[in-house]
Formats: sequence, C-alpha cells, structure tokens
Amino acid sequence: MPVLLLIDLQVGMTWPRKRNNPQAEACIARLLAAWRRAGQAVVHVRHLSRTPGSPFWPGQPGAEFQPALAPLASEHVVDKNVPDAFTHTGLERWLHARGHRELVIAGVSTNHSVEATARSAGNLGFRTHVVGDACFTFDLTDLRGLRHPAEEVHQMSLANLHGEYASVIDTAAAERLTG
Repeated sequence: MPVLLLIDLQVGMTWPRKRNNPQAEACIARLLAAWRRAGQAVVHVRHLSRTPGSPFWPGQPGAEFQPALAPLASEHVVDKNVPDAFTHTGLERWLHARGHRELVIAGVSTNHSVEATARSAGNLGFRTHVVGDACFTFDLTDLRGLRHPAEEVHQMSLANLHGEYASVIDTAAAERLTG
C-alpha cells in the first residue's frame, strides 16, 4: 500500500503571497482522511530553516503544522532543512524498514520541496505519484526578471516530474490507491 507523504503543510505557507490552487488544502484533507480511514501510513514532512529569523525557524509560528492537517501521534514526522525530504532525514531508511515502495506526494511548494522530493523518490526506485491538485506554489521571477504566475510555475513543475520521476495524478485517482 502506498504511503501518503505530506510536504511542508505549515502555518507559514498560508501567509499571504500570490499562489495558485486555492483548493489544494481541501484536496489534501480528503487524502489525509482517506489514508486514515484505510489505516495506511502517513508521513508529515516539516521544513525547519537553518536561517535565524526565518518564519520556519524552529519554535516560530510559521514552522508549526497547519492545525487542520497536523499529524496524529501515530503518524511519522520527518524534519528537513533542505527542499528534498530524503536528504539527511532518515526517510528512505524508515520507508525501507517498513517495506514501503510506493509514495503518494502532496503539499507545498510544487516547484521546490514537492519536486525535489519526488525526483529523489523516483531516483531511489520508489513508485511515486504526485497529486497535482493537492499541491500549490507561488509566483516566481526568473533570472531574466520576468514574473511567472504560480499556475504556470506549478504546471511546469508537474510536467518536469511526469513520466520521468513520477506519475502526476489527481485526488480522486490517489484516493483509489487506498484500496
């Protein structure tokens, strides 16, 4: 059975910025409820910054999980300091020790932590699914100074992943994976 891997669903990610996909949290809540009903493994990934003053510095309000999507005591939590949830976290070892070979990834931001984690998961041999409608990102300025809307950034990131590192699916398809 696939593990639901929820990335960076922290309070600081809800603070006002231009983003896409306002229904992402509702989709994530549906996935979380489906995994819990099915008794399947859920892993919550939390970004803890190494930069003093960051909203994601340990103990800051921005670093806390969003209350509606917070882990239960029985659910595994992985703390990371870089975008990739596999780098220096023990996540790969935790998954292998429990025989997990398939991941369903949702969270924020699509072009940073979601994409970095999905790339590593695919490279490490996990069967990986990214739930496109359960992810979101923010507007981004490129190196030429051109501003790209969040939806464009989101779609390009999903296109980078699909077929190479992961399959991009929607919430309904992900829910069917629970059995």
